[in-house]
Amino acid sequence: MSDALVLTVRLTPRAGGDRIIGVETDAQGRRVLKVAVSAAPVDGAANDALVRLLARQLGVPKSAITLQSGAGARIKRLALAGDRGAIAARLAALEAAAR
Repeated sequence: MSDALVLTVRLTPRAGGDRIIGVETDAQGRRVLKVAVSAAPVDGAANDALVRLLARQLGVPKSAITLQSGAGARIKRLALAGDRGAIAARLAALEAAAR
C-alpha cells in the first residue's frame, strides 16, 4: 500500500458517541486526527468502530482502511487506499467541520 494516504489518529474509546473531534499537534509534533468512539478497547472493538466511522465519513469501503500500527495504543497509523486527492479533500472538510 505504498500509494496509500497515511493518517495518524488519536483514538478515545468509551466515549459518549462516535465522532471526529478535530486535529491537534501532539507532544511529539505530529498532527493527529482526534476521534472518539463509544466502543470499549476490548477484542479490537474500538479499532473496528474507528474503521467504520472513518469509512463512512470519508466515503470509502472499510476494506480501503488498514491499521498499520497502534492496535493496542491510543495513537494509531492507518493507511487509506483509493483516490488520494479525494480522500485528502474529505479529510480537510472533516477537519474544518470539527473546528
